[in-house]
Amino acid sequence: MSVENEIFHALYYIFPAYCANAAPVIFGGGKPIDFGKKFIDGRPIFGPNKTYRGLISGLLVGALVGYVQGIISPIYNLPGSSILRGFILSTGALIGDLVGSFLKRRLGLKPGAPLPVIDQISFVVFALIFSLAIEPEAISPLGAVLVIVLTAPIHVLVNVIAYLLRLKEKPW
Repeated sequence: MSVENEIFHALYYIFPAYCANAAPVIFGGGKPIDFGKKFIDGRPIFGPNKTYRGLISGLLVGALVGYVQGIISPIYNLPGSSILRGFILSTGALIGDLVGSFLKRRLGLKPGAPLPVIDQISFVVFALIFSLAIEPEAISPLGAVLVIVLTAPIHVLVNVIAYLLRLKEKPW
């Protein structure tokens, strides 16, 4: 497979996780997942930006993207997908994002403060790990590396666009 095809297939595979990670920016808000509770260090567990509405919207959007991919895959001779794959990738992505927020709170960073590398790739690393449970060979090792390497610049670009569209308060 050519490098271009490998990149396309890797990004197509992880796309439900990308969409799940972006959905809370658009649909989030409301009651925080941690209910405003503090961890044993006296800091918030996740912070006010991690909400049930964001979590549920991310799961629904990711599953929907997996479903749509499952419909269009055979038409365009693309790798198959499903609601289950979309849901699993989304679950991993959102848990990865929560882990990143948990780490940021332990480091004393405020919600929205940047933590380079963790902010950009924790969600895809967790999405890839979760996907191993249902499809251990659905993405090649090279594809997984490409996803991790390409996600950082894609994430930065998408955040800048969301900031310019006034969907985010900060461009990171």
